[in-house]
Amino acid sequence: MTNSSLIALWAEGRTRFTKLLDVVQEADLTKKNGDSPNSAGFLIRHIAEVELLFAKNVFGLAEVKIVAKTLIAGKDTGEWTNLAELKEITAYSAEMLQKAILAQENWDGIIETKEFGKKTRAEALGRITTHTAYHAGQLALVLKYGK
Repeated sequence: MTNSSLIALWAEGRTRFTKLLDVVQEADLTKKNGDSPNSAGFLIRHIAEVELLFAKNVFGLAEVKIVAKTLIAGKDTGEWTNLAELKEITAYSAEMLQKAILAQENWDGIIETKEFGKKTRAEALGRITTHTAYHAGQLALVLKYGK
């Protein structure tokens, strides 16, 4: 597959997330689903941060600027309540991850991280795509049923 084909695959998978971003309201950001510890705002921020970490640390795009606040805190601190800021970081994460994917030359090359061990670049792309979709599913449930 070409890098542009992989971008198409990733972008289509990411629509599970982007379609939610189109409908989320600022009032939704503090909602949680039942006893879940994570608010809608936290989930949006977390998705963007992990995409940025993949662009930088997994796919080697050194220009990425990221402070992974959700990972540093290790829990929802309730601070992710500004929809404009969240949409800004998600747009930035999409831009940087796309740029990182396009820059790859060897999808069979091995990447090793402390978080998930040894993976090919193709497997890593699968991992970030499913990570985003996994949390987008959680976000969808929060938006539908959360209080």
